[in-house]
Amino acid sequence: MHPDSTPADRLTALGHQLVEIHLWLLDELDQLRAGLDAGPDGSPGAGRLRGLRTHCLSFCAALTRHHTGEDAGAFRVLADEAPELRPVLDKLSRDHRMVDWIVHRIEALFTGPPPDDPAALDRVRVELDGLSAILESHFRYEERTLTAALDALGDRAGGTTELLGVTPPPDW
Repeated sequence: MHPDSTPADRLTALGHQLVEIHLWLLDELDQLRAGLDAGPDGSPGAGRLRGLRTHCLSFCAALTRHHTGEDAGAFRVLADEAPELRPVLDKLSRDHRMVDWIVHRIEALFTGPPPDDPAALDRVRVELDGLSAILESHFRYEERTLTAALDALGDRAGGTTELLGVTPPPDW
């Protein structure tokens, strides 16, 4: 849960905010993957699939906002403030483009009628499992390499949403 704090307090802990956003996104992805499991009768069910589609598209949009926000916000600020991080920031931006490509493939699987046949659900599962593995690695690397630099920015760089694209929900 986020404690009540001033904008300066949140900016001082910008690296912590990054970790919270990553944990929230991974939790959303885990819930999405769990939603692929068949219902009690073994079938996916049209209502459940509509909900799964909505959740998937919402998750994909949040992940895209986060990575776009980092590229346009935090990464630009860090490139100016800590030029020694530029190779790391370039690698992370390349990762973002790869993740975006996977996200578009996942979104395409949910375009049109719900993927109600087992083969279609298996394709979604494979894509989500791959995305999960990539994000785990990407997020940990990003946290190891950027958390201290983000915390050092203090209150001069901007807000969490401006720099990281999203904020985790208030119940995190």
